[in-house]
Amino acid sequence: QVQLVESGGGLVQPGGSLRLSCAVSRITYDYYIIGWFRQAPGKEREGVSSITNSHGSAYYAPSVKGRFTISRDDANDTVYLQMDSLKPEDTAVYYCAAVQGVYYRDPSRLESRIYDSWGQGTQVTVSS
Repeated sequence: QVQLVESGGGLVQPGGSLRLSCAVSRITYDYYIIGWFRQAPGKEREGVSSITNSHGSAYYAPSVKGRFTISRDDANDTVYLQMDSLKPEDTAVYYCAAVQGVYYRDPSRLESRIYDSWGQGTQVTVSS
């Protein structure tokens, strides 16, 4: 099974930036998708962004588009989520997830149901 380890969370002031990392291992298929999700207390898990390994096709939720950027470093098997212009409503536990060997079109790539491997999560708190 794919293993995922998130890092980079923390406390940041509104308007600030953070970069989350997702270390990916045990990928066995030629095609896979990595997604970033978040879950705030009392709320459902929300898809934030996704990226494919083929062509690096990226997709964003409307709530973060223009502020967050997803990217991948294939040499280090890591996917990043650069978060700029952070708002208090971005406060949540952020998770990365993986699905491999199956093609999904946007916006399905932001649905948690398609992913079968998950990291442990990293806390992001945006507060002054």
